[in-house]
Amino acid sequence: MRTLLITGPGGAGRTTVAAATALAAARAGHRTLVISADRADTLGAALGTAPDAPDAHPALTTLRLTPAARFRDDLLALQERAASALDLLGAERLDGEELTPLPGAEELALLRALRDADRDGTYDTVVVDLPPTPQALATLALPEQLRRYLRRLLPPERQAARALRPMLGRLAGVPMPAAWLYEAAARGEDELAAVQRVIEAPGTTVRLVAEPGPAGADAVRTAATGLALHGLHTDLLVANRILPDASPDTWLAGLGAQQHKTLDAWESTYDHVVRAPHLGRDPRGADDLEALGLTAPAAAPAPAAWPVTEASEDDGGHTYVWHIPLPSVTREELGLIRRGDELVVTAGPYRRIVTLPSALRRCTVVGAGLREGELRVRFAPDPDLWPRER
Repeated sequence: MRTLLITGPGGAGRTTVAAATALAAARAGHRTLVISADRADTLGAALGTAPDAPDAHPALTTLRLTPAARFRDDLLALQERAASALDLLGAERLDGEELTPLPGAEELALLRALRDADRDGTYDTVVVDLPPTPQALATLALPEQLRRYLRRLLPPERQAARALRPMLGRLAGVPMPAAWLYEAAARGEDELAAVQRVIEAPGTTVRLVAEPGPAGADAVRTAATGLALHGLHTDLLVANRILPDASPDTWLAGLGAQQHKTLDAWESTYDHVVRAPHLGRDPRGADDLEALGLTAPAAAPAPAAWPVTEASEDDGGHTYVWHIPLPSVTREELGLIRRGDELVVTAGPYRRIVTLPSALRRCTVVGAGLREGELRVRFAPDPDLWPRER
């Protein structure tokens, strides 16, 4: 399955590009699903279809998520499973009519829809209309973060001592976690792992949408750093709403010159940049979307790797270098903290906790440097942990 995650700064036309990309894929013969959780249904407006009307193309399926309904169903189901405990506490049950979605319900609905589309196996191409980049990155990083929290709070290996749990509770003098808690954590781990596999799959790429200009350039630079930090590969930068090359209007000519200055910088920095013209109006319907010139997605490029290489030192020793691609970031925006078997990396406004490769866990950090858009962290073997040669 080819998965395209569409994001960019707010107001850059992400939904329009998502609709045009999905329609181009359907017209190319791909069984295509386009997903959106926008309550205002801007996706339907771009496609020129009403919520209950047929889709814009026979090979295109539009999924408009309803996070409120799904949140209500999930919470009522959880309340039913915990009925005995709630009765013991004398708790009053919640009615479905009084439930409203909490913050994060839309993000969880998007992730669940992405997982379900992968399990379904019906579609060749899935296009996801994500929120603006900071929120989109937080959403895409959620499965990895929640899995880490679960492993820390409820380590799976502790569940193996189920038979000893009552005795351990008496010895420790405190109640031990019940079996159902571990079972719920295991179910959550499986669900989150399924979503993370889709996000990290070789066929999943991110498409950035931005309007060229000073603000768009800053947003793209920051987004490229955040996406790389989270291991997400950007296959295309869509420069949206491009004005004509020449205009008799002085104001439009100046704006166009500013756009083309940014475009020249983008095309010399990023591998694949596509220009989408300004139509002089908000695109509505299949004809307008086709006029943007966006094509069906090609095969996904190879994902960016984080390799570990070995380097020889002048004193005869050797070190290991972990190469982490971080384009567009500066030294002042970088932060590194070693925490056990993990490395906390801060790049600009983004932060990620990554697990060290197995060989590096027996090493100590001896230095780091930023070269050619790549963070290189040097490790030296720890004599107390590294096997000694006879």
